[in-house]
Amino acid sequence: MIHPTTLWLLLAGSLTALAQPACASTVTIALAGEINTFDPDQTNSIGTDLSVMSNIYPSLLLRAPDGTLVPSLATQWHAGSDTVWHFTLRAGARFTDGEPIDAQTVKWNIQRILNRQKVTPVASWYAQIADVQVISPTQLDIRTSSPYPALPAQLSMMFLLPPEWARTHDPAHEVSSGGPYIVDEIVPGDHVSLHANPDYYGPRPAFDRVIYRIIPETNTALYALQAGEVDYVSKFPTNQIGQINSHGGATAGAVPSSRTVFIKLNTEKPPFDNAQFRQALNYAIDKQTIADTIFDGHATPSGCEVLTPDYFGYNRDLPGYGYDPQRARRLIAESGVDLSRPFEFDIPRGSYLQGEEVALAIQAMFNAVGIRTRIRMIDFATYLARYRKAHDLSPVSLLGQAWPTLDAAGFLKLFQTGNAYSYWSDPTFDAALKAGESTLDQTMREQAYAAATRTMCTQAPVVFLYIEPATYAYSKRISLVPRGDGWVRAFDMKPAR
Repeated sequence: MIHPTTLWLLLAGSLTALAQPACASTVTIALAGEINTFDPDQTNSIGTDLSVMSNIYPSLLLRAPDGTLVPSLATQWHAGSDTVWHFTLRAGARFTDGEPIDAQTVKWNIQRILNRQKVTPVASWYAQIADVQVISPTQLDIRTSSPYPALPAQLSMMFLLPPEWARTHDPAHEVSSGGPYIVDEIVPGDHVSLHANPDYYGPRPAFDRVIYRIIPETNTALYALQAGEVDYVSKFPTNQIGQINSHGGATAGAVPSSRTVFIKLNTEKPPFDNAQFRQALNYAIDKQTIADTIFDGHATPSGCEVLTPDYFGYNRDLPGYGYDPQRARRLIAESGVDLSRPFEFDIPRGSYLQGEEVALAIQAMFNAVGIRTRIRMIDFATYLARYRKAHDLSPVSLLGQAWPTLDAAGFLKLFQTGNAYSYWSDPTFDAALKAGESTLDQTMREQAYAAATRTMCTQAPVVFLYIEPATYAYSKRISLVPRGDGWVRAFDMKPAR
């Protein structure tokens, strides 16, 4: 369809247009990060790449702002058995090049993801899919190698490419469309502009035109909002919320995100293999003070689990670790841990909202009970390489994690024995996860994950901190339902009445 070399033309004119205030039929959205690819199978970045692509390419299902799964290409879905999911699709849907968006298209896209000759970062999400059986253009069965209760939720992350088009184009840099919008222009590092797809199979989006502007610097993005140059900004410090609201030209706030922030402990390295010492670390942290002072009350202290209330499997009955420095000191003494040397404390720079401030507060709280740390600020790529590839994480590090299906099965697996992200091993925890994954029965799954979270709470492989707030600000020209799962979709927004 549209090649970047064509799209990058008329740059000067496009920048002049972008400098103008958004009109009623246009919404302009600020993105905090670069768009790295337009190939939906080559990214798991929700806040940038996938958010933009969700406007361009169709998906079987979508997750609505309120967190529910809603139909898109698929109008109905149900489990036919523990290992078979049946989907009914809309009839007559087409890509802009005329290719049908049907059951065969879905099968081709799944096969593309699972093609072992081409590694994709999302392949593990769908690794349990054993076969896709096309029954008719509007009917298909997806068979899994074992029960996969979260498959419909996971499929809301899969965006479909037109097969014939993809065979002769580079989807990483070229774009087609079958979603609510069609790309007009891509200026790398600057913006992507789109217009509404008149032949989209779903509801027509409220805005005729969309501009995603890439503005990595927070203050610049907020200035653009106040100047009327953009309509939506996110991921800014909570102390800006009151200032934005006081100016009167925009509405700002925060909602709990689906991401929890915690201190990742490398239990493979002494003394963090000592559960009593890990419990002491949890009692040493005043989570409420962090939430109130650093985040102006917009963060929610975690109880005793990494799941948030948005997740299936969240355990509301866990008591949690209260702030008790005296008890922390006693547990440290009983553990016999040698505190004569400081522990390395890694902070991935700029990765988590106000993460640097949080790290300094934690360092002071640890120090108050006799635990010294040495903070190292490192870039996220280096952090990730140590975390996953080298499997050589520092004893203590700040980490925030979420899972797109909002299901305990995916999130808790990050702590399972043998998982590249785990750094902890507990057979009781592993057995509970296996029980939760072996059935589609919701009651049995809830019981299994309640057992898993109880074990994790007691064994404390992390220091539980808080649910990260998702900050947002939008102009008076638009209306929206703030969401905490990271999606920034134009079709979720409407003109203000």
